[in-house]
Amino acid sequence: MSITIQRDTDNIVTLLLDMPGRSMNVLNEALTTPFMAAIADIEADPTIAGVIITSGKADFVAGADIEKLFQITEAQPAFNLVQEFKGFLRRLEQCGRPVVAALNGTALGGGLELALACHHRIAINNPKAKFGLPEVKLGLLPGGGGTQRLPRLIGIQNALPLMLEGKELRAEDALQQGIIQELATDKEDLLAKAKAWCLAHPKATQPWDDKKFRWPGGDSKTPANAQLWSIAPSMASAKTHGNYPAVTNILSCVFEGGIVDFDTGCEIESRYFVNCALSPVAKNMIGTLWFQLNAINKGKSRPEGFAPSRVSKVGILGAGMMGAGIAYASAKAGIGVVLLDSSIEAAENGKNYSTKLLDKALKRGQQTAAGKESLLALIKPTVDFNDLAGCDLIIEAVFEDRQVKAEVTRKAEAIIGTDAVFASNTSTLPISGLAQASSRPANFIGLHFFSPVDKMPLVEIIIGEHTSPQTLARGFDYVQQIKKTPIVVNDSRGFYTSRVFGTYVMEGLKLLMEGQHPRAIEMAGLQAGMPVGPLALHDEISLSLSWHILQQTRKDFAAAGKPFAGHPADAGLEKMAKELDRNGKKAGKGFYDYPANEPKHLWPGLQRAFPLASQQLPQKDMIERMMFVQANEAAKCYEEKVMLSVADANIGSIFGWGFAPFQGGALQYINAYGVANFVKRANQLAEQFDAYFAPAKILVHMAEQGKKFE
Repeated sequence: MSITIQRDTDNIVTLLLDMPGRSMNVLNEALTTPFMAAIADIEADPTIAGVIITSGKADFVAGADIEKLFQITEAQPAFNLVQEFKGFLRRLEQCGRPVVAALNGTALGGGLELALACHHRIAINNPKAKFGLPEVKLGLLPGGGGTQRLPRLIGIQNALPLMLEGKELRAEDALQQGIIQELATDKEDLLAKAKAWCLAHPKATQPWDDKKFRWPGGDSKTPANAQLWSIAPSMASAKTHGNYPAVTNILSCVFEGGIVDFDTGCEIESRYFVNCALSPVAKNMIGTLWFQLNAINKGKSRPEGFAPSRVSKVGILGAGMMGAGIAYASAKAGIGVVLLDSSIEAAENGKNYSTKLLDKALKRGQQTAAGKESLLALIKPTVDFNDLAGCDLIIEAVFEDRQVKAEVTRKAEAIIGTDAVFASNTSTLPISGLAQASSRPANFIGLHFFSPVDKMPLVEIIIGEHTSPQTLARGFDYVQQIKKTPIVVNDSRGFYTSRVFGTYVMEGLKLLMEGQHPRAIEMAGLQAGMPVGPLALHDEISLSLSWHILQQTRKDFAAAGKPFAGHPADAGLEKMAKELDRNGKKAGKGFYDYPANEPKHLWPGLQRAFPLASQQLPQKDMIERMMFVQANEAAKCYEEKVMLSVADANIGSIFGWGFAPFQGGALQYINAYGVANFVKRANQLAEQFDAYFAPAKILVHMAEQGKKFE
């Protein structure tokens, strides 16, 4: 049974949610059917004095049944589904007994909506527990009354950011916000407090069911909220560019719910929920950020037949921004770190990066002084390669130079054990080439982190020509050990993420060279759903780095006796980095100027360096060019078997360089556009602008066969 019903001598009934065969409780029929039966029994038994709802799992309830929702393609079934859930919650809060949610762990989405339908919420003060309504991250809105209960509980202005941004709060923050009313130290304390509250409040009702109810901070008609409603829609539009209908629908639910009664507001919410649930955006996001991401996290790309492994000591070669970030992520996971650089000052400075991050966490209440010192104690800065003895894993994060990397590889391998894994954090240089400096290429692999490491969730694992399956499994396990998402790719120049990401920033430069206005180029990138415009992003990664990589690539092709085609925008890169000496944000000047203590702004000299064309392209054309070059290059990677799965390609594009999440990833963009339509439009772009827009061969074949990426 999914629910166990326990009744004590004081007639307090405890509903223990514990779905068999699942690690977490999910609000599907297997749980809601016995739940509704339990509510009916409670309604029919006047001797019951109170109800406590808790979980037999480590967490409370994970959320609603996403699988069932994803399969629905028509409005009426979606409306019926969400209305039935609301009806079930409404019966719970109007059952005539005090109902307490005893939250022993995380309650997100529908799980928190269930808790909000209880009269009182108590949570164990567990730092790992999270509380929130994150549906917007899947293109949805809270459909179980969340847009109506939360604003009525904590006020419109406090509730909106939580739903619009999908924030997940710790127990103490949820208490401060008023979402939770009490904290408990452990399960025993939790249940004792829940029972005490039931006995002390025999006639409990929800605030919104009280005839004297007043909205905290006022309803939608209150003058205090007038300014909010006058600017919130435009602010949301400026941030989302109309790409996320759930954001607008959440605003509408709260506004309209704030001028009607609770039950009418819930029905309004259901209609907006259906609009979201059936939208292409939700289908894209759920397909990728739910199903495909879960498959990756469950080890879909990990070789079978190898026992799970854990790293106890990692050596990091290079204490620059990347090495320092990797050191922090590793120490945060409880791994001992040897942080090595050519000078002790550089190594200490790398450790100091962790100190700064921990100080910020300390100020935000997310870390303790003892926790800070404990983490820092795990990081040992050094200049001595002998300190690498005993490391399970080495991660090389030195400058992108073959000779430098080869030298540190040989020095480290002379010290570490024969079974240790050696990984390079290179972003572009082929792993098989770097492994030539290794005496044990089977243990050599690529672990490509993204900057800043403490914030970016992805690690790209690159398999070299001689990398063994066991080494891949160990690399995969380490990435998950430090709470990152791994994608697995085969070796090639630029791998997957750098190769495809490069098409975006180079397309921005190509448009600039064609005479398109730089502001229009940047806006097109944002309107396409990218987090930053291509010119600003190129400044962030450094034009000098791009120029260095281009030169290294030319040398490598020449050494191999291969012709190098290059990119039409290479000349523009050379002009910016070499001729104009504008090397990006780090240098204080690139496509943008970066004055001290002032916001960045586009360099006025851009229009002299790249004169405007008399004919400016429509925004739609620029948006499509930016999206098509990325998606088409991703398809080529899949065709060349650089990518091992569609899931890795989609998640890698979103988590790696911010490919428009609402599109569901680079390959899903092609699916949603329609493969045949994509091929047709790509050919048009190739004819109108440049041959590199020509569709990948795999797309032409897929269009002919009526296939899509699956």
